[in-house]
Amino acid sequence: MSTTEVESLAKLRRLLADGSSVRDLRLQDLDLTQVETELLGIDDFTGVVVLGGRLGDTLHRHLRLHGALVFPADPDVPFDAWRSHLYRPRELYAGLREHGYDATPDARSYRWSLDPNQDVYSSLLRAIHDDSISDALGEFLDGRTVVGVMGGHAVQRGSADYAMAAQLGHEVASHGMVVATGGGPGAMEAANLGALCTDATLLEPALTALAEVPSFRPDITAWARVAFEVRERVTADTGAPRSLGIPTWFYGHEPPNAFGNRMAKFFSNALREDVLLRVCNGGIVVLPGAAGTVQEIFQVATALYYAAADRGVLPPLVLVGDKYWRAEMPVWGVLQALAADRPMADAIHLVGDVGAACSTIERIANSQRPTSGPREGGIAP
Repeated sequence: MSTTEVESLAKLRRLLADGSSVRDLRLQDLDLTQVETELLGIDDFTGVVVLGGRLGDTLHRHLRLHGALVFPADPDVPFDAWRSHLYRPRELYAGLREHGYDATPDARSYRWSLDPNQDVYSSLLRAIHDDSISDALGEFLDGRTVVGVMGGHAVQRGSADYAMAAQLGHEVASHGMVVATGGGPGAMEAANLGALCTDATLLEPALTALAEVPSFRPDITAWARVAFEVRERVTADTGAPRSLGIPTWFYGHEPPNAFGNRMAKFFSNALREDVLLRVCNGGIVVLPGAAGTVQEIFQVATALYYAAADRGVLPPLVLVGDKYWRAEMPVWGVLQALAADRPMADAIHLVGDVGAACSTIERIANSQRPTSGPREGGIAP
């Protein structure tokens, strides 16, 4: 059986106008009220699966009576489990300006995830949502070079470390690569900001404005509002994507930042971490951080350690800060010990500043540009 995914009304309208059979279509996250008349005129929906979206009772009955399997959206949960596209930051923060962060879909979804009375149906909705996001992420990044930037969530706006992460994000994105982070505050926010900022002259004023609210604690609303004000001045959300966040509601007490072109937000942190590392086909740059950052380093190191000898050039793992990674958080020695006499040895790098990190990433990217989507070239083996 051959199936066709339809994730836009434009594509569905083309199929209907051509008189093509609708058998075995997968209609995901569509407003079918816009084509109800056309669909009511069809009496064979064999193999058709309707995943979420909008449809009236009349069309719902008609589809089911003529062979379709319908999985309706649940209006009682604060998210769309069947969504076919990634989030824009303003979707997650809808209502922020008028009602504050607690009223936003992001905050409501986090509270929903903490409900102790959830059952197997709730687990199913979370799993469907995360699979839908994973699928949308693959489509969004197909054929693009993606560089991950990791760093501490506690880095405050206005600090030298924050400015360094922003500069790194800007330089990487300016070489035509998508900057992917964990999508949260701190160094992640800074790297996403730098990547989104297409004009280098706007970066310094943006950093100055953001420093007025250094942290999301204790007031997420104020922290997010100034971020969206800065975003409006930095760039329009047009052109090729430069900035991507991959956050999780598992750490819902840490809000997502406002500076991704798109946000791939997951309920499962384990899935989110796997996806984040897997899409980074251009390598990963690691700024100073604590436990979470160290965990990510060794997740990458494990994949590099077990990479097949004939795989070719491995995506680089670049640590920034010689003194920090040798003495203050001495993981460099462990990485070197693991890499001895293995292909991994050529993939790990310790550099002194973000300029050297960018040069390393760009040099390796030029030596082996990917020809397919990020699922085939990332860090994971």
